[in-house]
Amino acid sequence: MSLTDHWLGIDLDAWTRHVVRRHFNPELGSPYWLKRATELPFDPLSVNTYDDLVKFGPFRLGDLRGSDPAELVPRAVPRPLAGRIWESGGTTGDPVRVFYTEDMMTHRTEWRRWSFVADGFLPGRSWLQATPSGPHQIGNGALEISQLLAGLVYGIDMDPRWIKRLIRDGRLAELQVYTVHILAQMTDILNSQRIHYLNTTPALLRALINESPQLVARLDGVRLGGTHMSPEMYREFVEALDGGIVRSGYGNTFGNAVSLPPENDGEVLPYVPTYPQVTMSVVDPADWTSVVAPGKSGQLRLTVLHEDLLLPNILERDEATRYDTGGRWPVDGVANVKPLQVSKAAPEGLY
Repeated sequence: MSLTDHWLGIDLDAWTRHVVRRHFNPELGSPYWLKRATELPFDPLSVNTYDDLVKFGPFRLGDLRGSDPAELVPRAVPRPLAGRIWESGGTTGDPVRVFYTEDMMTHRTEWRRWSFVADGFLPGRSWLQATPSGPHQIGNGALEISQLLAGLVYGIDMDPRWIKRLIRDGRLAELQVYTVHILAQMTDILNSQRIHYLNTTPALLRALINESPQLVARLDGVRLGGTHMSPEMYREFVEALDGGIVRSGYGNTFGNAVSLPPENDGEVLPYVPTYPQVTMSVVDPADWTSVVAPGKSGQLRLTVLHEDLLLPNILERDEATRYDTGGRWPVDGVANVKPLQVSKAAPEGLY
């Protein structure tokens, strides 16, 4: 049995109890949650079901800014910790930082493997990874592709925080210059090398189509993430690729979802969370505890239930439609994700 099949068979309530008890173990729990336990108005060990996680309230992302990411990792994980610290894109303020243990990276990698196969991407092909790198986990996709699909991966330099700063400051002429700089890196590789697949953002793919549509038409497929993709953009991309694969993922530094096949010519773009370590709910923006009915839209609420990272009830800056998987997945999916609100203070940019 594959790891993904094993995970899909796990009972969510039992998994919730296991993860909560691991993080609140007096001797081997995570320092962050053991400290928070003294402030909570309830006994964390009374959490018996997934629905009980609402007792924690919305997770305070501000706690992760400037704090030691190791404090979130249970002491059951041997010290000293060794590995990468990953950061958010900084859309809504200073970056948020988390540490991924080896088990957490395995979870991410195995679900990536599942999605590559489900989406139809073939092994032994060449990729262009036109995404941020550095502290951003999406950049690790280059390594994952090379290992999971035995492919060659080309890359570019891209700083999403600089892009967002230019938007906030209203320096749109400089933003255009930087966009041209990114596109020049992409077209240089696409013109000089045989690239089968492109991994980038919907915003960058749209810019590339406007700049060099003939290079996009030569691709065998694109995998998209980082910014939202509307049904209109999906159909535009399908036409531009002239029969190539067009698939996208959804997620952030904390947790991810894999895509299911688009429905109704892209009118429905569904995603399912990488269960059971990640779950997603669509809630009423006026009452984050109230889950909307299937087919209705609301604010996306993310919960991370890794053995080595517990982040309940993150209220995302995204809007989504609750998607009924019809029994294909143990929990609800989400569809047609887009920013809840776009402003200069929280710009989307190219990533």
